[in-house]
Amino acid sequence: MRPSFAARSATHVAFLFLGETLLIPHLYPIVEALAAEAPEIVIDLWVATSVHENLLSGWLTGAGIDPARTRIRRVPGFRYFPDLKNGENPPLPPKLPTLLRLLPHLMASRAIVCAEQTSLWLPRIFPFLRSRFFKTSHGVGSMSARDDARRRAVRKLLVPSELEKATYTTRGYPEEKIVVTGYVKSAFMALAQPRRLFADDKPVIVYAPHWQRQRSSWWAWGRQIVDMLVQQHQFNAVIAPHQRLVEKDPAIREVLAAVAPMPHVYTDLDSFAMVDGTYMAAADIYLGDTSSQIVEFLMRPRPCVFLNADNIDWRATDDHGFWECGEVVFQLEQLIPALEQAQARHLKFITKQESFAHNALGETGPEAPRRAAHAILDAIDRGYEPRPSPPD
Repeated sequence: MRPSFAARSATHVAFLFLGETLLIPHLYPIVEALAAEAPEIVIDLWVATSVHENLLSGWLTGAGIDPARTRIRRVPGFRYFPDLKNGENPPLPPKLPTLLRLLPHLMASRAIVCAEQTSLWLPRIFPFLRSRFFKTSHGVGSMSARDDARRRAVRKLLVPSELEKATYTTRGYPEEKIVVTGYVKSAFMALAQPRRLFADDKPVIVYAPHWQRQRSSWWAWGRQIVDMLVQQHQFNAVIAPHQRLVEKDPAIREVLAAVAPMPHVYTDLDSFAMVDGTYMAAADIYLGDTSSQIVEFLMRPRPCVFLNADNIDWRATDDHGFWECGEVVFQLEQLIPALEQAQARHLKFITKQESFAHNALGETGPEAPRRAAHAILDAIDRGYEPRPSPPD
């Protein structure tokens, strides 16, 4: 028997928007779904900066969500950035001090939902919180840190697919701790609304190198690839690396600024479009290495070219399965020919792409955040777990 409206109206759910803006599209669709499924509860959206605040307030207003019951709240140490108006990734307050100062404010929450790992220090350190925390996946693919002990200190892990669930249960996670929801970010608005980025209709390549050196083509080949994309004129090119690459190689700003005036090149290092799915939706050909954005791109099968800059035996690893979805380039001289032939060769990869995307992402569209909302509400209705398991 479900709780009455009056009982539910005293329920508070907290969403933690404390990390980089790339996490927002993985979390926000659940907010809208929860507000629609249970309008009687109070939802607190805890934000770390004015950038997060401005983005969320605009979407809540556009969705017509009651601001009295879905409230944006500023964390202790909130930072204000009046000059960041396009959803740029802002400097964040220190996460651990922020979490400790936020703890008293979270005590009234029956459920606490996050998309990043740092917030899981709270249930890891304070066992009484383990029955309240829900962790939703950000990104998907084989490179996730599933062995991090903080993930065990939650009530539920919300994962996109049965395949992803199996990666946890084989590590000893109790099956009842894992809820398959589908890919939450797939319901985020930008993925369904491709933008026109160029004046002509030439095919669009998106180059999206990873930010971690050991997984990225940028350090070995990045500058040469930028130059090659500038020199050719068969394609339009979006150069939009992982949001955090600029942290590791600040000189990339000068590299991309030098080519930004070219009419067939579109560069971005800062705006929210880097993380909301805009470029994955707008591109015709994916060019990259190991970013999980490839799986988002493959929600609609299209040609892919993968960059094996370190010449690894990728078929012998467990974390490059998506490279079976397109051509793999081992030498830079192969790049332009691979791009030129990508459309013609795509037919042999379509079936693999469809299978890979389905297995990795599970359900896509609005049903995914709705399932996540139901998982949270079901857990709330069942009450606190009296003996949360230790995190190991």
